[in-house]
Amino acid sequence: MNHTRVSAALLLLAQLGGGCAGSSGTTTTPTSAVNSATTTAVQQLETAAAADAAAPVTPPVPATPPFQVVMEQFADLRILRYQVPGFETLEPRQKELLYYLYEAALSGRDIIYDQNYKHNLRVRRTLEAVWKANEERRTASTNQQQIEQATEFATYAKRVWFSNGIHHHYSTRKFVPECTPAYFKELIFATDSKQLPLEPGESVTKFLATMTPILFDPNVAPKRVNQEAGKDLVKTSANNFYEGLTQTEVEAYYKKRINAKDPQPISYGLNSKLVKDKQNRITERTWRTEGMYGRALSKVVYWLQKAAAVADTPEQQLALQKLIEFYQTGDLRKWDEYNIAWVHDTKSRTDVVNGFIEVYGDPLGYRASYESVVSFKDLEATKRIQAIGDEAQWFEDNSPIKPEHKKKNVIGITAKVITTVVEAGDAAPNTPIGINLPNASWIRKEHGSKSVNLGNIVDAYGAADAGGMLDEFAFDDAEKQRARQYAGLAGKLHTDMHEVIGHASGQLNKGVGTPKETLKSYASALEEARADLVALYYLPDAKLTQLGVLPAGGEVAKAEYDNYIRNGLMTQLVRLQLGETVEEAHMRNRQMVAKWAFEKGRKDNVIERLTRDGKTYFRVNDYEKLRGLFGQLLRELQRITSEGDYAAGKALIETYGVKVDPALHKEVLARYQKLNIAPYAGFIQPRLVPVVKDGKITDVKLEYPTDFSQQMLDYGRQYRLLPNYN
Repeated sequence: MNHTRVSAALLLLAQLGGGCAGSSGTTTTPTSAVNSATTTAVQQLETAAAADAAAPVTPPVPATPPFQVVMEQFADLRILRYQVPGFETLEPRQKELLYYLYEAALSGRDIIYDQNYKHNLRVRRTLEAVWKANEERRTASTNQQQIEQATEFATYAKRVWFSNGIHHHYSTRKFVPECTPAYFKELIFATDSKQLPLEPGESVTKFLATMTPILFDPNVAPKRVNQEAGKDLVKTSANNFYEGLTQTEVEAYYKKRINAKDPQPISYGLNSKLVKDKQNRITERTWRTEGMYGRALSKVVYWLQKAAAVADTPEQQLALQKLIEFYQTGDLRKWDEYNIAWVHDTKSRTDVVNGFIEVYGDPLGYRASYESVVSFKDLEATKRIQAIGDEAQWFEDNSPIKPEHKKKNVIGITAKVITTVVEAGDAAPNTPIGINLPNASWIRKEHGSKSVNLGNIVDAYGAADAGGMLDEFAFDDAEKQRARQYAGLAGKLHTDMHEVIGHASGQLNKGVGTPKETLKSYASALEEARADLVALYYLPDAKLTQLGVLPAGGEVAKAEYDNYIRNGLMTQLVRLQLGETVEEAHMRNRQMVAKWAFEKGRKDNVIERLTRDGKTYFRVNDYEKLRGLFGQLLRELQRITSEGDYAAGKALIETYGVKVDPALHKEVLARYQKLNIAPYAGFIQPRLVPVVKDGKITDVKLEYPTDFSQQMLDYGRQYRLLPNYN
């Protein structure tokens, strides 16, 4: 529940609340210009040498080309790269440790595909098998129609890789190839059948008949995660977390098992698939080394064991050992023990998130997706976020929430900016920019939490120029100038506070169950809104200036308020197709907050809807009153969370967070289309290459691949650890 995610194009111009980056673009010098400059310099040297033959001539040093961030764009996606500054300064042992964690992360890659949809691994392996045949047609064919078909198929394959399956990574709606089924059939029969992911005894013809509707029929598994009110969210969701069950059966199953009065509840269902056995009894298939996903998790454990042997600190070693025990046993008490040990590891320079973490992929909020983020601390940048974390008790004490909902003793807040080394599973290719863990409320209350800002990821977004979003959707020059000057810092501070004091704030009333039990399918959206509101409420506060992280004057907060309202009411609609409602948790959160503030502030014209030249704009007229509204809503959301008020939470989301104004949506899509900006972005991962001498790793080299498709093909070969069906 505690990830901050944003779309790339919107983040780049700080259009999104919850961790936006500024539009600090970089200019790359074309190769031809570099060559021309080099040639001119050489000619000048030759002239000088002819005039004075005795004078020594020093050849010019070729300019190092700037690091290329943006690699390609297709469909609604852009592929970027990020750098890992400071890696070369780490100790050899730390590099070795990061390499082992890197391998552990990628060894679980197959899991996320299978979790997202039971046929995904077979789909992906089909695409990998026919990729060569398709590329031959795309690059060597003289038939224009065939080239177009091949290009469309290649785009589809890259979309599957990007989304870890056949459903959009954000909307969770199924996307289908734009090439024809006939062309797909042609590729299948042009490929050696030994390369195809056939099941035992299956013919190519039967294989094709099975796979064609999975790829091409939009009515087969149309939604990975369905959040539509009134529907059976289990039966209508295509994820692979439940099989043969209804929502009513799942809820009844856990109602019998969960003790709402347990002060230290385990995360029920976090690491299992719920199914019915041959006797029609409901049972859990646990994800562990000797259970479901065993082959992949055994390899993850293998690398974690190596990492534990070279850990930074005894605390880190203990945490890794607890994580290994969790994967080996599947015991959710071990998961809690790991999280507690991980929280107490505050001195290690290196760190890793690895496990079944976030529950966004389960409409009921029980089951978590596999992910991993490997990193090390950015010592200088951490000073900003740590200054906020050190004052967590002050922020809690001065919050507008009810006194009985405040933590009397905020403990264990660890805040840092990290340099990401590799991401895997649900964290890649699309990545969070902020993380607050663990998710268990009682662990956060009794032991604390870690809040991180993924610094080099944010920097990569900032280095990728998003184009004219700000010019198109901001109302006037003052608003645009404020965004260009302050939105970068505003976004970083928002992310810091969202993660550090947002998710870590507040407490549940005694005897109230966890939000996933009480608030059910609305829990994630309400939690993200609560964390956003904490950040929004405190952004104008003089306390941040006193801490030295915010310049005086209030312009930074105004820039973030502008951006948040603009995005929540308008620009995030570019992610939806015409006629769709809002279902993704973060989008629901932002629209609910912005629309609630707009409606509640109508009387005082706090936020004004304007039309100029046929275009709609939203302008904040009173920032102080808007802050007051944010405080009111934060107070109510914390009450809902603390008391487990499902009816009130549902009413807020359904009233303000779901429905879309169709006329405004149509207008926004038309304006956005002219900009030719992909609204989502993800990353090619760096490659770690060990240097081995006498059987031991003596160093680790860092490489930056440039080809997204090739990396996906390489991963498919190197980390193929699970069968087609699990």
